[in-house]
Amino acid sequence: MTIRVLHVASELYPLLKTGGLADVTAALPAALIEQGADARLLLPGFASIAQGLADLHPVARLERTFGAPQASLELGRVPGSDLPVYMIRADAFYSRPGNPYLDDEHVPYGDNAQRFALLGWAAAQLVQHADPAWAPQIVQAHDWHAGLVPAYLRAAARERGLPQGRSLARTVFTVHNLAYQGIFPAQQFANLGLPSDFFDMHGIEFYGQLSFLKAGLYYADKITTVSPTYAREIQTVAQGGGLEALLRGRSHDLVGILNGVDYTVWNPATDGSIAAHFSADHMSGKLRCKTALQARLKLAQKHDAPVFGVVSRLTEQKGLDLLLGALPEIVSRGGQLVVLGTGDASLEQGFTRAARQHPDAVAVELGFDEALAHAIVAGSDVIAVPSRFEPCGLTQLYALAYGALPLVHRVGGLADTVVDASLENLADGFATGFVFERFEPDALTAAIRRAFALYARNHDWRDTRTRAMQQDFGWAASAQRYLALYRELL
Repeated sequence: MTIRVLHVASELYPLLKTGGLADVTAALPAALIEQGADARLLLPGFASIAQGLADLHPVARLERTFGAPQASLELGRVPGSDLPVYMIRADAFYSRPGNPYLDDEHVPYGDNAQRFALLGWAAAQLVQHADPAWAPQIVQAHDWHAGLVPAYLRAAARERGLPQGRSLARTVFTVHNLAYQGIFPAQQFANLGLPSDFFDMHGIEFYGQLSFLKAGLYYADKITTVSPTYAREIQTVAQGGGLEALLRGRSHDLVGILNGVDYTVWNPATDGSIAAHFSADHMSGKLRCKTALQARLKLAQKHDAPVFGVVSRLTEQKGLDLLLGALPEIVSRGGQLVVLGTGDASLEQGFTRAARQHPDAVAVELGFDEALAHAIVAGSDVIAVPSRFEPCGLTQLYALAYGALPLVHRVGGLADTVVDASLENLADGFATGFVFERFEPDALTAAIRRAFALYARNHDWRDTRTRAMQQDFGWAASAQRYLALYRELL
């Protein structure tokens, strides 16, 4: 039986990307199609998505618009791909320049509740044959933007007189980052068109407000997170964000499925964004990538200086305050640091100040540049991902593929994917990077010292780098896990 599954999300690489969600929505549906599923995607019609999709044509008018003058469903596809994509055309909501969620002052748009309610409601309409030619059996909603999908489907089932707790399609809600919960004032509930009893602690009410994320967690048939360790962590007070009791109560419906890497995009043997190609068997291109990176960012041309790379949002969640404190350790030992990202003003200023103080050893590019991100991963010896918490993390997986040993905090998906270069793991042939246990300055500093120590042992470094590059975190295994979950639901 071919399973029809609709993924509902707000981003899609390469058309629109603010984080790892876009990489997942590009790769997972495609991997499911390869495994025999009939997978499609539903997205808001943000400007870059409307411009980037091919063969767009109208499918249906949407009767409820949540305040937009008009809204409709269109169907197109990603250029160069077989992935069908539904898009909500509501220009008053989505055709805005800049960030899809924030205005020019970096403040969330005041109508975000309505903008993303429309996304959830449109998904429910597709289940109810808004497209006469296709309707999903499974709807997988990603993060808070799509959190109302299970709620609208539950409400529609009630209208049709289905038994309590049943829906018109089976639903999976995937948490990519529990820290972003889609919280809105209680008075916005009246704009959502949901039954009044849905505003309840057993529903979408969250400490007197609305939480789109909680709606997904409460009403979905199954909940997934993007790594097994993160699935355990969010059931604790420390990482549950106030939702740990709900998550513990649903622990039998909660499963962690590790994200994968799209190796057609992240492959040093074929990557068009890097200075030279290389592979685990032919590594000479790696040094050329390092030299080109040092030249591009005006660092000292030292092939024997270990380069530590950071490609990240510059936020405390990513542990970059800890890394900034440890920067003197890297510089004093003769290493170099390359940072690409944007975020908290204090961190931007701190890293920029360090680059001015150490122009030969520290380079910072504020903003995001996909090609430069590839060049940094290819040219670095170590990629630092010292996150306070990390649902999955994709950067460390890209780093492994490019022979840049990840330096990570043992948390979430980082714990699931990187094996520490302890003496035992080196001896047993398991090591792939550097892992520190406690989120404390001395623990990170000790991991940095261990990276320098291994770098000085040429043979061990090469062996560990080769082993890192041989790890397989492709999407096929993850897609099989999702398909097994769908079959269980059906």
